[in-house]
Amino acid sequence: MLFTSYDFIAFVLVVLILYYVLPKSFQKYLLLLASIAFYAFSGPVYLCYLFSAVITSYTAGRLMDKNIESSKQYLMDHKDTISREGKKLFKARQKSRRKGIMVTAIVINIGVLSVVKYTNFIIGNINALGGRLSFLELALPLGISYYTLMSVGYLVDIYRGTVSAEKNFIDYALFLSFFPHIVQGPISRYGDLSQTLTKPHDFEFKNIAFGAERILFGFFKKLVIADRLFPVVSAIADDPDTYKGAYILCLMFFYTLELYADFTGGIDITIGTAELFGIRLTENFVRPYFSKSLKEYWRRWHISMGEWFKDYLFYPIAMSSGMQNFSKFLRKHFGPYIGKRLPVYISSFIVWFMTGLWHGASWNFIVWGLLNYVILMISEEFEPLTQRFHEKCIPLENRLYQAFMVIRTMIMVSMLKIFDCYANVGDVFRSIGSVFTTSNYSIFSDGSLLNLGMDVFDYGVIAATTLLLFVLSMIQRRGSIRQQMLSLPFAVRAVLISALFIGVLLLGNYGIGYDSSQFIYNRF
Repeated sequence: MLFTSYDFIAFVLVVLILYYVLPKSFQKYLLLLASIAFYAFSGPVYLCYLFSAVITSYTAGRLMDKNIESSKQYLMDHKDTISREGKKLFKARQKSRRKGIMVTAIVINIGVLSVVKYTNFIIGNINALGGRLSFLELALPLGISYYTLMSVGYLVDIYRGTVSAEKNFIDYALFLSFFPHIVQGPISRYGDLSQTLTKPHDFEFKNIAFGAERILFGFFKKLVIADRLFPVVSAIADDPDTYKGAYILCLMFFYTLELYADFTGGIDITIGTAELFGIRLTENFVRPYFSKSLKEYWRRWHISMGEWFKDYLFYPIAMSSGMQNFSKFLRKHFGPYIGKRLPVYISSFIVWFMTGLWHGASWNFIVWGLLNYVILMISEEFEPLTQRFHEKCIPLENRLYQAFMVIRTMIMVSMLKIFDCYANVGDVFRSIGSVFTTSNYSIFSDGSLLNLGMDVFDYGVIAATTLLLFVLSMIQRRGSIRQQMLSLPFAVRAVLISALFIGVLLLGNYGIGYDSSQFIYNRF
């Protein structure tokens, strides 16, 4: 059930009416039933995967929580008889048991994800080396990459003592299956989402208005911008032998804009839908294309994913006893600098390799992740030099230089995004190389771009909407646009919202035989 389909609109309206008509004590049960029904639209059989993640992580969480409670009770009952050393030994033994429970549940959930998502990738690589294995017919269940990471984060947080295990099975099942965020995130954390997810909510017009506005803007991004660019991006990416040189520059710009409109539009619909029910989801983007470096970009783009990999993969690896011992060994034999930096390099390498693999079971995504890693590590090493450059040559506060850094980062990010477009890594490098070796820049004036699926009107719409996104991003620097709109007269707000609604109706890329293209991040 696509977010931009009539089915989804009707589904949300029915659930929303029932949500506020039924007694508040039934609200969370309604949301859980709605989430199960929503997920069943993708295929009832896939509910088995979702239920498996819910049951295993819920059970493991309760076992860890009971272990914590029983350990505290034991120490309380024996505080006068147990020695300090015995107390320390007891705590270590109980912590080891909790770790065993956590690891078992994580292995099960990550194992299921790995089987359905990476089995054929492994088989393909074995066959490339001379094997003759048959591929398996495995379909990737909707949202499995997202709810698997959420379940892992939940278990790790319980083990760390950040949160207590949820005792109510219904509440936890709703956390993992809540239908707006199960498709493409954000990757919610139990400690954050549980604050509003299962609480009863009164009808508030502000929630309805704000949620509807956010959804409408998401529709605008997806239907007017992303889906309009989709034919051109597909035409260029599907034929790398024909479209080279200047076409690749077009691909860089068009796909970067398409992905932004598609992904942020989907997140707008997700957050807006949750807001209708009085539920708050975390923001996933903060004007990423205004970043002045790749490091800053990854603090602004797909924020929940970046924070998940940092908190649940990078730090556990970097701070593990094995890595700490390795760091001590390096400091002793190779000096403090190597001892400090090499463990960071290794931990970051694993994180970016896994980040690429999470995006897709294909080498183009892995190489994309590793290139991000290389650029970030080089930037880290040269940071002292860049600081001295800013101190002696061009101050970092210089507006023109800041604009240069934004443009530079945008170009870098756009080139890296081409790895999304070609499954073959060789095609990516050949395409990028052709920008410098193929002189066909006449396509910008001879009408060649009109043969790729967009006419002059479409290009005009893209130009106007790109400018609109830029202006809105500048306004957003002062805070939430919806909050700022509250200071405007009601008539002005009504005109602006009506204009956005009419824009979606008139400029949306649909018509007879319309079938909205799938959201890009659904496949991840």
